[in-house]
Amino acid sequence: MGEITKDVRSPLLPDRQEQGDFFVCDIFDAAPKGDMASMAHPIFSLSTKPDHRVRRYEDETGKNYLEVRPSSEGVATIHDRDVLIYCISQIMAAINEGRQVSRTVRLRAFDMLKATNRVTDGRGYDALKSALTRLQGTQIETNIVTGGTEQMDLFSIIDRARIVRQTRDGRMQEIEVQLSDWVFNAIQAQEVLTLHRNYFRLRKPLERRIYEIARKHCGRQGSWRVSLEVLQRKCGSTSTSREFKRLVGAIVSQDEDHDHMPDYSVRLDGNMVEFVNRGTMIPAAAAKASAVKISLSSDAVSQGRAAAPGWDIYHLEQEWRTWMADGGLDAPKNADQAFVGFCKKWFERRGRP
Repeated sequence: MGEITKDVRSPLLPDRQEQGDFFVCDIFDAAPKGDMASMAHPIFSLSTKPDHRVRRYEDETGKNYLEVRPSSEGVATIHDRDVLIYCISQIMAAINEGRQVSRTVRLRAFDMLKATNRVTDGRGYDALKSALTRLQGTQIETNIVTGGTEQMDLFSIIDRARIVRQTRDGRMQEIEVQLSDWVFNAIQAQEVLTLHRNYFRLRKPLERRIYEIARKHCGRQGSWRVSLEVLQRKCGSTSTSREFKRLVGAIVSQDEDHDHMPDYSVRLDGNMVEFVNRGTMIPAAAAKASAVKISLSSDAVSQGRAAAPGWDIYHLEQEWRTWMADGGLDAPKNADQAFVGFCKKWFERRGRP
């Protein structure tokens, strides 16, 4: 009789970047980033089929709520979120370089598909078009604050998506995506977190959602524990408690065999789920030390002072370095431009002291 062995295949999707492409270096200058608000709250559907349910969630206090309403195409899914992550990443990369940004992002469809580890044949373009439709059609009503701004009106995840250029056979090449104020407020307030690139290789919607929650709540801590009941509510799963535990158990089992979950190992202890930091992220102390070492020219200090009149420039420099250490940005390519851009945004948001 043959020996029975465990399946040695990785539970991750193939890394399609291994195919090699000259666009990759430019695309991957922008580290994947997600906004904290949608990482903390179950906005996106975990279903692989059209989800037409109206869903309402409230936090533990009952004061903050979020209601998600579908369009005729259904609620935006966790995989549709890739478009949002890509747009946020591009905007944050621009801020990192000290460039002006706006709610409207122009992107190449091919670049977006490559950066998010999707297929680049007709299926990939069709899926991208459907994702844009659901993102624009999904409406949210909430009083959850992003960027210090509380919105209590109804809005879409993205306000608009427009095909700027397409091929003769109708395949889109360039797209303009206009983000909602809710999302853009979060970006301007640096309420974003860097995601591991293997996020885009996770097969199961629940795996992606669990990773987002761990990234938001565990962060750089050594570990974080949460009950299955709370985790299910944060995931937005509609499964029964028993089925949800089985689904989480399957992910835990695969992670024990393959260590495939990014940044955190996942373990199940009774009705508690534990996330343990793998040490793949830059430790907070190292990030702080790196931010302190960044040097600024005297010209940058002068320009920063002019960009934020009335403010103590050394106070702004300290705020900027603290923000860098907290993970708001990657190490800037041009520290001077990044600092001056920070001073401009600071003054735009706060005015004179």
